[in-house]
Order: sequence, then structure tokens, then C-alpha cells
Amino acid sequence: MSTVCRWGILGTAGIARKNWCSILNAENAELVAVASRSQERAQQYIDECQAQVPHPTVPAAVGGYDELLARDDIDAVYIPLPTGIRKEWVIKAAQAGKHVMCEKPCGVTTAEVEEIVAACEAANVQFMDGVMFMHSRRLDALRKTIDDGASIGQLRRIATGFSFNAPQDFLEGNIRVSSALEPAGCLGDLGWYNIRFTLWVMNYAMPKAVTGRLLSTIKSDISDEPTPTEFSGELLFDGGVSAGFYCSFLTEHQQWAHVSGTKGNAVVRDFVLPFMGPEVGFTVSNHHFDINNCLFNMEQHTRPVTVNEYASNHATAQETNLFRNFSTLALSGSPDSHWPEISLKTQRVLDACLESARNGGQQVEL
Repeated sequence: MSTVCRWGILGTAGIARKNWCSILNAENAELVAVASRSQERAQQYIDECQAQVPHPTVPAAVGGYDELLARDDIDAVYIPLPTGIRKEWVIKAAQAGKHVMCEKPCGVTTAEVEEIVAACEAANVQFMDGVMFMHSRRLDALRKTIDDGASIGQLRRIATGFSFNAPQDFLEGNIRVSSALEPAGCLGDLGWYNIRFTLWVMNYAMPKAVTGRLLSTIKSDISDEPTPTEFSGELLFDGGVSAGFYCSFLTEHQQWAHVSGTKGNAVVRDFVLPFMGPEVGFTVSNHHFDINNCLFNMEQHTRPVTVNEYASNHATAQETNLFRNFSTLALSGSPDSHWPEISLKTQRVLDACLESARNGGQQVEL
């Protein structure tokens, strides 16, 4: 059995530049080729990336996605193409026998993702979305904390926020405000992470009902319909657990997650993109309020939990683990159904939140 998964990239989106490094840093992965709509554009991407982070063997520039999928020296493809055209190329890749990692959201609708998953299952290829934080060792430490019975206690509330303040040119012409290419706007681009983190905390139990609010939208020159630029959602689970999230293109960088229970809480300040440095972590708080007659004292009891894991462009980084883990699955010949299942669950919750928002915040049952 081969020990190296041979990769191709379909498209030259900005996030593909980060994963140029991810593939290089994973010892069981090799980037063989990059495709764009023109060979010249693919070559430009390769030249620019190679100048900063050189691969030992320079990847080939391919003019056209079909041409890359036809190559017999490609085992897996990474697809950062816009959501509006993603289904076509994921299915084509699966039918060509290529394992598929794609960016999120995985489809425009749940029905599209169901088609994608079915096509990958039929071809016996691995499917996985490109959510990097799922592959951080920090999640193992956070799970241990949530489950230890003392740090959090009985889980009651999950809250997350993920946003950035987009410049005007982004709001006027970026594909993420195009109703044809990214119809879910900030909900698809950012809210996917909020929802995924919540589902992870809940061990992928689905909410019984959700509500969503379109706080703001924009109709740019490249869009036929308004797309969400600011969104909030509420998820209700069995057992009395609730979760709220906020995502936006209109408020400056934040990416926090707060898990609360009957005994304490855990706060992750950078749950999507870790802050620069050699460690990632979170803070556990078990504060105590003491009353002694006239003396009211709020005692702070906080402890950090850290993991030795570099934030970016390193062999231990979460994005490297993403490609390392995927490559291991692809090379094994035994696809893991867990990954497509959680992509589908995330899409279902996202769609329900959007449905609620488009109906004035009416509760949607799942």
C-alpha cells in the first residue's frame, strides 16, 4: 500500500494558498497538480506559492478541472470552488475515483449534500469538509474537560461568535456576497463553524428546533438576491440545553466559544483560527460567590488548559492534521462515514436556521 496520498487542487481560491502549506507539512501527502479555468492562472498560483513555500517537486499547472480529474497520478482532490458550483465537481471527482475534501458549506441545500454523500459512497471514496479546527488536539482536551463532571457540571448553554469587519470592496464584489455563488452569505462562510462547534459539543445530537434572524443583508452588483451579512441563531436540544450563535461580515475579528454548565464554564477565544504561537488552549472557570453577613465576595477561580500545537504553517498545526488525517483515510481504502455524516448534519441545521430567518424568525423543528 502506498504511504503518500497524491493531491490535486481544483481552483485557486485564497484558502487554497494556506492549504498549499498544509499538504507540504503532512508527511503522508504530496501536491501533484493544481487546476484552474486556465493553465496560465494555475501556473501563476503555483509560481507565487512556490516562491514563498517551495515544494520539493513543483506541482503541475492544469488548464481545466476535467483534465485534472482525468489524471491517474491523483488520489484525492481539494475543492475550494464556490458553493454554487461545488456539487457538480464533487460528484465528478467521486465518479473519477478521487477522494474529496471540499470547503464549506458543502452545498447550497441539504438535498445537494445528500447527493454528494451518495455519490462518494457509491464510488467508495472518502468525503470530508475542510473544517480545520476539528483536527486540533485542543478538542481532545476540551472534550475531557466537558466530560469530567467537575469543570462544567451538567451542560446547559453553548454560545459562539465568529465575525470579521469586511472592507467595502468585499461587500461590493466578493463572491461571498453573491447569491448565485454563496447564497448563505455569512451564515455559510462563518456560521458553519458556529453550528459545527455546537454539534461537536453535543456529540452530534441534533437540535429539536431552531430559530434564525437575518440581522442584515446586502444586495451587491454581483448578486441577484440579498445575501446575509449578519445573522444570529438559537438551537434548542433535548435535556434543556440551548445554544446561540452570531456570525457577521460587519463586526471586527472575534471567534469565541463559551460552554456553560451547573459547575463552571470553558471559554475558547480562538476556536476557528488559533492565535499565533506554539500553544493552543482554553480557560476553565469555577468562580465562587461567598456571602458572610455584610461581606459579599466574588472569588475568581480560573485555570488555563493548553496543548503544544503551533497555530499555523507547522507540522503540528490543525490544518496539517486535517490533510494528514484525510490522507490516512484515503490510503486505507476504508472511508469513514463519520465525516460525511457530520457535514450533512451541519448543513441540515444551517438550512433550518436560514428557513426560520426567511420566515421572520419562526421556529423550525428538525
